[in-house]
Formats: sequence, C-alpha cells, structure tokens
Amino acid sequence: MEKYDVVVIGSGPGGYVSAIRCAQLGLKTAIVEKYNTLGGTCLNVGCIPSKALLDSSEHFKTALHDFDKHGIDINTPKVNLPKMMTRKEEVISQTCDGVQYLMEKNKIKVYHGMGSFVDKNTISINGEKNDKIYGDNIIIATGSKPNFFPGMEPDKKRIITSTEALSLKEVPKHLIVIGGGVIGLELGSVYGRLGSQVTVVEFQDGLLPTMDKTLGKELMKILKKEGFKFLFNHAVQKVNSTKDGVQLDVKNKKGEIISVEGDYCLVAVGRKAYTEKLGLENIGLETDKAGRVITNDHLQTSVKNVYAIGDVVKGAMLAHKAEEEGVFVAELIANQKPHIDYNLVPGVVYTWPEVAAVGKTEQELKESNVDFKVGQFPIRALGRARASMDIQGLIKIISDATTDEVLGVHMIAPRAADLIMEAVVAMEYRASAEDIARICHPHPTYSEAVKEAALAATESRPLHI
Repeated sequence: MEKYDVVVIGSGPGGYVSAIRCAQLGLKTAIVEKYNTLGGTCLNVGCIPSKALLDSSEHFKTALHDFDKHGIDINTPKVNLPKMMTRKEEVISQTCDGVQYLMEKNKIKVYHGMGSFVDKNTISINGEKNDKIYGDNIIIATGSKPNFFPGMEPDKKRIITSTEALSLKEVPKHLIVIGGGVIGLELGSVYGRLGSQVTVVEFQDGLLPTMDKTLGKELMKILKKEGFKFLFNHAVQKVNSTKDGVQLDVKNKKGEIISVEGDYCLVAVGRKAYTEKLGLENIGLETDKAGRVITNDHLQTSVKNVYAIGDVVKGAMLAHKAEEEGVFVAELIANQKPHIDYNLVPGVVYTWPEVAAVGKTEQELKESNVDFKVGQFPIRALGRARASMDIQGLIKIISDATTDEVLGVHMIAPRAADLIMEAVVAMEYRASAEDIARICHPHPTYSEAVKEAALAATESRPLHI
C-alpha cells in the first residue's frame, strides 16, 4: 500500500489548492477524485462554465441593444446556442487541464475513483484499479451538490438543477427559477439575455437574502427593467412535468394556491454538503443537521488526523473560501500558524452589473446595536460609467460611528467582483472610511465610486454628487 503524508479527497478548488500547498511544504501528497476530470463542481459544472455563459450572453445583449448607440452598425445578431456551449466546454477543458498540469508540476499523485474511509488512515479507491492508500493526514474536500425540497425533485429534463442549466439544447421560452439567490439570478440572467422570459419565485421578501438589503432592492430594479418577473413571499408546493414543460403550484402570501407555467423550471434553492459513500461511519464521524462534517476552529474533525474544508463544512459555499481553508489546513499540518478571517471573505454575484460585498450588513449591525454611518454613491455619477454606458448600481460603505473603521462594503457596479478587493484590503488593515477617502484614485475609473462612497461616509462630503 502506497503511503502519503497527506491524502486529499476531492479535487475542487479547496482540494487541489490544499494539495498544492501541502506539496510546496514538502509533504508527500495524493489526491483522490471520483470523476475523470479534476476541478470539482467549480471548474466543471459551476463557477467557470457559468461565467463563460454569462460573458457570452452579455456580449450578445450588448450587440443587440447597445452597438447602435456606440455607432456600430451590424445586422441583427442571432444566438447560436450550440456554438456558445462549445466555447464553454473549451473553457472548462483548458481550466481542468491547467489543474492536471499543476498536479504534475507539484508531483502530486492523482487517483481517479470513489474514495472512502476504511479506517482513519486508509482510503479505499473504488475505481479502475481499486487501490488502497495510506495517509498520515486526510483532508475531506468533497464539496456540495444542488439542493432541492420535497415537491421540486429534479427530473433533469424539464425540472433542472444548475448542472443541466449549463448545458441546455435550446433557449427556454419561459424559464421559471425557484430561488432568488446567486445561482438562480446568474443562470436566469444568461437565458434572460438570450431571449427567455424569466420568472423568479422566492420564499423571502427580496433577492439575495443573505446580503445587505440595499443590494437586493437595487438588483431587483435592474432585472425588472430587463424583463424579469418576481413572485416574492411565494412558496412552491409542487413542480409538475407537463407534455411540453412544467407547471408549478405556488402558495402566495394570502395562502392561495396559484399556478405558474413555463417550459423549464430551474431549482436553485442552494446546495448541500456531499458526503455520500465516503464511509464516515467507519471512523466514527458524524454530520450536523445540514449534512456537513463537524469540525473545530482548526477545521479538524473529532478524528485528530482527519480535516474537512470547503462546502462540506459550515460557512459560505464559496470556491475562494474553500481555497483559503485548504491552505490553512496544509500549513497547520506543517506546524505553521495560519489564520482566516471569515468576516473578510467577499461574496460576488456575476449578474451585470455585478454584485459584491464584504463585512457586515446594515441589518447585522442593527441587530448587534452597533452605531454606524453609511455613505453611498451612485455609479451613474461617474464619467467612466457614462462613457461605457454602464450607469446602473451604487457603492455603499458602512463605518463605525465612533472610530470610522470600515465595517462593511456593499456594491452593485461594473466589475464589482474586482472592485471589492480594495475594500477587502482596506478592512484587512483596519482602515477607516477617511483612509479610503484620502487615497488618490485614478480618473476616469469605476473605482472612484469607492472613494466617493468613503467621502459620503465621512462627514457626508462626496465631490461629484
């Protein structure tokens, strides 16, 4: 039996990054992946393919609606969905090949097959060779899979999850999305731009329920202009397949059951930890009510040499959170003293404009009885935004009323996914709103809105509004 210092189960962003860091630290490392390709959900059926389709659909929308205003005359563009899907597959392939290259570069042994615990050090691999390998330390990085509730079980044909939505053979005439969170809004945006009528059914009273309420309200206004329809405070009772589509029984806030019909229904009610066939019972590991592996603050399970990271443990299900945890555990095993500040893990929604946030929301601060100040600045007031015709959105900075320390930054803006990093760096160094306001920002840029929001949070002194 081959012996390793570390065996990582799962090759998603958490798993493969953890394996790389282990190898960098001189640990003999193996990774076990049940699928033929590396990269997990993120690279194969998540972040990467969805961004490819989001970019392609945004190009189409721009060509259809904005080229004329830019003085570019073209024939009416048409959607070639098979070609769009082919490009998406090429992006996936290139990215997965990149992970394979990194495994080879770092001399990490890759085993393909379903990994499960025989005992706390032995992993059985049910694959082509049915190997067993030994690890002094084991890292569980098996990720998550799409969630659904009773009555909305996917048939993967008309009642679909995010996985099937990334490979549809046609643009739906009417796509019904259950869930007003990140996945539903991103994939709804893809098909809405390509010509689908999109109806979002959400149990809560607004979009993006885990983010600052300002963002959900602003994004709803933007998506309504793009033709989205929203049913808030509505609970899906049952999703039925019909001859050529789907029919939903939905309870409204009055308690009445209404019928909603479309040709596809995307079930986007979050994700759940994936621990099936992992053999946790063989080493006495239990999961919590949500099915997640229970760990301590060092991501260590009750079995001392076994760790768990990413979507399979508590916390936000984000690829970059999983990567940070993967590095954390690798360095812990190597007797270093790593650190993660979960308050400073940014969240991003890749609609257009993008949505991004870090730190505390206004609602959280109110619940904690923290005195705070708020500064906001509209994107439409930027010269750069007018030049690029991206004028929707805002940036909101929340700072402590006494110390002026930045407590949270929330934005809807062009390239917000990149803009948010200024806020993350500032907050990592305990910056005040005044600190950000005093930093010279280049003109004309979208980043000027961050400075202006900081000025607004500091004695209400924005310069350009």
